[in-house]
Amino acid sequence: MAPSGTLTPAGQRQGHAGELTSEQLQSYNDDGYLIIPNALDASTTASLLQETKSMLSSFSRKDHPMTKFSTGENNKAHVGDDYFLTSGDKIRFFFEEDAFDARGTLLKPQHRAINKIGHYLHALNPAFRESTLTPFNAGIARSLGFRDPRVLQSMVICKQPEIGGRVPPHQDSTFLYTNPPSAVGFWIALEDATAENGCLSFAKGSHRRSPVKSRFVRKQDGDGTEFVDVEGATFPRDFDVEEKAQKDEVYTMGEVKAGTLVLIHGNLLHKSEKNLSDKSRFIYTFHAIEGDNEYDERNWLQPPETGFSKLYQ
Repeated sequence: MAPSGTLTPAGQRQGHAGELTSEQLQSYNDDGYLIIPNALDASTTASLLQETKSMLSSFSRKDHPMTKFSTGENNKAHVGDDYFLTSGDKIRFFFEEDAFDARGTLLKPQHRAINKIGHYLHALNPAFRESTLTPFNAGIARSLGFRDPRVLQSMVICKQPEIGGRVPPHQDSTFLYTNPPSAVGFWIALEDATAENGCLSFAKGSHRRSPVKSRFVRKQDGDGTEFVDVEGATFPRDFDVEEKAQKDEVYTMGEVKAGTLVLIHGNLLHKSEKNLSDKSRFIYTFHAIEGDNEYDERNWLQPPETGFSKLYQ
């Protein structure tokens, strides 16, 4: 984990196979997130960034439905077309809403217009696979108590200059619901993330007082997506819950350098602001869920025929 640790072939700095120290684990349990600087070395980080830029420049818009990624704010529908719903085992490109004018004309060059690339990079792209399915990340999962972690929803979020969209407060387990909740986000900065270009902010400790009340699912008629009430467990199994909820959460900004890994508990409220600066904020993220927890057919993202990727090899 420490910067002075040995490097794996994937370029990840490794102490004892990625295992968290007792201090790191305590911080994660208390706060609901953990910032680990230098988790990726500079060379690997630069390579993943270059791979991202190459994909952005080279993908074909022929037959592309020009799907825009929307978080559903301001009474807009959350993204939910077929291109999105069938992306769980593919690499697809989703546009920024503000990359278009009111008539639908694309205002930005292709490489500056994409919101995110997803959602199967960890399986289909060799560079991202080699930085995802690693002993380092498996060691972290063991430290967090995973029995059979499965990797899903891997993506690059671009946060483009001037138009990179705001992401409102949310919990990752809303979008990757298991019963009981088990999602953990692995969020890796490919560029410096700052207050100016839309870094993450966290409601520290909210994972212990914020139940997962809704989940993002496919509509039962097959036409799009929607949020529905959670009928199962709202906190992870055997979890120490704070009974007293906080009315107004206070968010702590998490400015980080490229190569930093941030672990995010699935119940933790976190957000990011719009990028109005002239600098992009590219990050790579994937998620792990407990393989033996129920993951049903209503979830928007469905597993490929071979199942979600095993992190323990």
